[in-house]
Amino acid sequence: MKVFRLDQLDAERAANEGAYLRFLKERRMSAGLYALSPGDTDPQTAHAQDEIYQVVSGRAELTVGDETTTVGRGTVAYVPAGVPHRFHHITEELRVLVVFSPPED
Repeated sequence: MKVFRLDQLDAERAANEGAYLRFLKERRMSAGLYALSPGDTDPQTAHAQDEIYQVVSGRAELTVGDETTTVGRGTVAYVPAGVPHRFHHITEELRVLVVFSPPED
């Protein structure tokens, strides 16, 4: 079993001065923690993997393809492989648990 604490992952991510910290990579999936602040630009492009986002905290808009919705704590969103997507209009510090399948490179 592997167990992770989000507060420790967020501290490690911040210490590495990055918006994203991959903390798990297994044969069929990987997981990371993504963080954006109000005013940040999300530079993501479409990925080769399916993704699940679970918003741990914060508030923003999420556009996937041509659909946009407001996301906040407790929101879970699925993003199919190859579809452009990004977070924007971030109004509260955003922390998102990201799961890729198959694992990201």
